[in-house]
Amino acid sequence: MRRGLKAFRQRDSARRGDSLNCPAFPQLTSAHLRINRFTSIGTMKTIQLGSSDLHVTPICLGTMTFGEQVDESTAFSILDRSLERGVNFIDTAEMYAVPPRAETYNATEKIIGNWLEKRPGARQKLVIATKIAGPSRGMPWIRGGAADVTPADTIAACDDSLRRLKTDVIDLYQIHWPTRHVPMFGGQYYDPKNENHGSTSMHAQLEALGTLVKAGKVRAVGLSNETPYGVHEFVRLAEAHGLPRVATVQNAFCLLNRTVENGLDETMHRLNVSLLAYSPLAFGLLTGKYDASGLTGPNAPAQARIAKFETTRKQRWGRPEALGAARRYNALALENGMTPTQLALAFCYTKWQVASTIIGVTSVAQLDEDLNAWGTTLTPELLKQIDAIRWEIRDPAL
Repeated sequence: MRRGLKAFRQRDSARRGDSLNCPAFPQLTSAHLRINRFTSIGTMKTIQLGSSDLHVTPICLGTMTFGEQVDESTAFSILDRSLERGVNFIDTAEMYAVPPRAETYNATEKIIGNWLEKRPGARQKLVIATKIAGPSRGMPWIRGGAADVTPADTIAACDDSLRRLKTDVIDLYQIHWPTRHVPMFGGQYYDPKNENHGSTSMHAQLEALGTLVKAGKVRAVGLSNETPYGVHEFVRLAEAHGLPRVATVQNAFCLLNRTVENGLDETMHRLNVSLLAYSPLAFGLLTGKYDASGLTGPNAPAQARIAKFETTRKQRWGRPEALGAARRYNALALENGMTPTQLALAFCYTKWQVASTIIGVTSVAQLDEDLNAWGTTLTPELLKQIDAIRWEIRDPAL
């Protein structure tokens, strides 16, 4: 594993006028920002994931836009730039691209595999994470719409991901969502009546993952969209039966969804399981791009994810309450001399609960902006203001 990160070379000064991720605030130039647009991120130290031997940068490149909003050529440019700037961690999934549809199923892994094939030497510099999808959730193109994921499915899915990624090993293999009933992706309440009886047990899932680890196909395992109970039980079973111990949990965490802090953070801290925070910008709500226009209409950013895809607007990020809350946080950022993107990312980058923050972008310019937010500090007074807003509006995008 690399012990240091390559410092980012200063770019031509003419590039300093590149557009930021928040076009709603053109009055903000690099002179207004607390972080220079081209600050090096070479000072980032790698973080150990759980008790595994994986060490990753505290920023991870998310890739679910590759194959839908981002074509292969642009994806290659983003991957090149991310590696150049010192990010050693990439996250993907067999289900991607997003929004999920049959035509783009597996597309993201294929793009990453093509990039790795054309970039000799890149693979050994990277920690690559991918995920096996859970029960179908209305996606019949995933394992025929099966309501369960069997151990054999897990083995086959891993082999398929290895082939698409064109690699011999997956560094972190994650269960994308549980086989059992869990309130997730906007669900609020657990109800025993909705239990998925007869689904593959956690023990059987761990045994399948153990087979992959013993075969050298997977280095470490993780969970996603999990609860405190799920994390505790997976760790208990692993320790009781000598199976792979969960290293990570990948859950949503941002200013609009801080449910991790409602108990899951204690669980993960005490069990030494690392949090990978996804959607730190709340699908773009926390960039300010929708503040003036709303999510739809003639002035909405037509190519932005929530505006472009009706299926996304029907999810938690499309709730009116989520946009209303985002506007509050975005205004707070401007009042404190930073862009909404800086505030939202700094919130995640500086939280003790977060091991690595997963950023998703559609351009190199967005990537640079997100990486340059590293090092932004939030004063105790500003953190109190953030907490005051949360006390009032709670977690509208849970």
